[in-house]
Amino acid sequence: MTQQTPAAEKKTSAFVNNGAAKPAAREAGEPVLSVEQSVLGKKWVFTATDERLAAAISQAHGLPEVVSRVLVSRGVSFDDIGDFLNPTLKMMLPNPSDMQDMDKAAARIAAAVKSGEKVAVFGDYDVDGATSSALLKRYFSALGLPLRVYIPDRIEEGYGPNAAAMMKLKDEGISLVVTVDCGTAAFDPLDAAAKAGLDVVVLDHHRAETKLPPAHAVVNPNRLDDESGQGHLAAVGVTFITIVAVNRLLRKQGWFTDKLPEPRILQWLDIVALGTICDVVPLTGVNRAFAAQGLRVMAMRRNVGLNALADVAAVNGPPDTFQAGFVFGPRVNAGGRVGEADLGWRLLSTDDPLEARMLAGKLHRYNAERKLIENEVLDDALWRVEEAGIADDFVLLVDGQGWHPGVIGIVAARLKEKYNRPACVVAFDDNGIGKSSARSVSGIDLGAAIISAKDAGLLIAGGGHKMAAGFTVARDKFDALRAHLNDHVREQLQGAAYQPELRLDSVLSGQSLTLDLVEKLLMLAPYGAGHAEPRFAVAGVKIIRPSVVGEKHVSCFIQDTAGGASVKGIAFRAMDSGLGELLLKSTGKTFHLAGHVTINQWQGKKSVNFQIVDASPVWS
Repeated sequence: MTQQTPAAEKKTSAFVNNGAAKPAAREAGEPVLSVEQSVLGKKWVFTATDERLAAAISQAHGLPEVVSRVLVSRGVSFDDIGDFLNPTLKMMLPNPSDMQDMDKAAARIAAAVKSGEKVAVFGDYDVDGATSSALLKRYFSALGLPLRVYIPDRIEEGYGPNAAAMMKLKDEGISLVVTVDCGTAAFDPLDAAAKAGLDVVVLDHHRAETKLPPAHAVVNPNRLDDESGQGHLAAVGVTFITIVAVNRLLRKQGWFTDKLPEPRILQWLDIVALGTICDVVPLTGVNRAFAAQGLRVMAMRRNVGLNALADVAAVNGPPDTFQAGFVFGPRVNAGGRVGEADLGWRLLSTDDPLEARMLAGKLHRYNAERKLIENEVLDDALWRVEEAGIADDFVLLVDGQGWHPGVIGIVAARLKEKYNRPACVVAFDDNGIGKSSARSVSGIDLGAAIISAKDAGLLIAGGGHKMAAGFTVARDKFDALRAHLNDHVREQLQGAAYQPELRLDSVLSGQSLTLDLVEKLLMLAPYGAGHAEPRFAVAGVKIIRPSVVGEKHVSCFIQDTAGGASVKGIAFRAMDSGLGELLLKSTGKTFHLAGHVTINQWQGKKSVNFQIVDASPVWS
């Protein structure tokens, strides 16, 4: 941990200007508040911002400077400010026909609707798959038609379509299968389906190869030949746009009548928002409209399944991206991770309050079970990192026999957070085959390292992108894989030690942490991937009455050294790192803190809450 020098302490005031950072303080490469290495080992740096453009936006649109600065740092152009602050589907929804194979897919689904064919949806077991499946189920129900939903078992069947499931659906009389959040890489299963005379429409968003599977249509904005510019969509977004296309075609063909009115598809935007937020796709373009409008629909509490989930999770008040991503999402996911894979879509598509309460209760219990399993695997993984002496490796690669594959992605994320480096967690089965989930840190392309290992013959399968990846490896290749991944990342860093950075939007004073500030920042919501929640440094404050609360969280009060009212602070999971220990021993000492400002509502009263993500003591 690096402490500030006296000169650095005097310099602090130069960074603070009525609660926001002065433009002059944003010198290239200069650490914010001279923090070269925080308690979590991070260098604090400013997010790049064009100060002149921020000032122009502030003046032209009448926005507070702190808001305009965040907008510019997130890449929002001068002309797009209005649509960004008030995202609407009317302005942002793309023409479905711009996507490759969309018209072909819509025509096939519409034909099945009109002729009364038996149709099935084959969905992935995560939130994106569950929301996509529920969306199609609700659409078919609104048309007065049944829809068979098939979700594979994570352990028994694995990810994506399999030939046995396709043949089972064929034997049930299904003539059309729509895959959601999967199918783009399912060459053999879809070949078997085609040979059996089963039509398949793929609705997916995962990166595609040059070759596509033998399906009737493959709608995927990440096809190499797709020029729609919608590659940021989650599968649920692709599914919603497909429903728009089918609805448009049925309307054009005169299918809707007074007895069969056109479905009001906007009523299901709450489902679209849930899948979009939980799949951590960029909340830009139409995704931002999906999230913003979908959260408004969610707040109307029309979906009995989401209502039941909110009740068991004790969620009060209007939902936001945090509740969607970290309260609802993990519970919908829990069925596919450790329980029954079909619970999620069933919860989101039911209109029966009794069934909804039963399903929500099951998912809540499975989520609690998932947490226990996760903690056991995490403890084991942490022990293995320390025991093997690999904590300083460029890539953490840990394995365990019989680890539950449903939690290894979460454990990889926890290891990444603790050690500030990419982490790969491998669960080996009794046959010596290991399946892995991997998470990376900013500045390191883990997907490229995994693909390189695959090309070197070290993996059975593997792929991913910069921040997340997955692979399958044989036990006898494990040690060679570790060496290859470390060499690849070392080359990416050109031999230098990895220096994790914490990017900040501005520096605030303790006295500037007011409701007025937070309410101004709410103009920028919803937050998510591609539009991160603003993160600020709070300069020179004291920690008062720190204590451990809940599951390893640290609560405290924050007060400016100049005095004045204090605000509530919370550091989530801080006891898993040096941050918690530092805060608990910090009573009366002066610190620079980094984190997010939020509003806490209790018994009708609002107050400011500062979510602490890092800290650095001020030299004295």
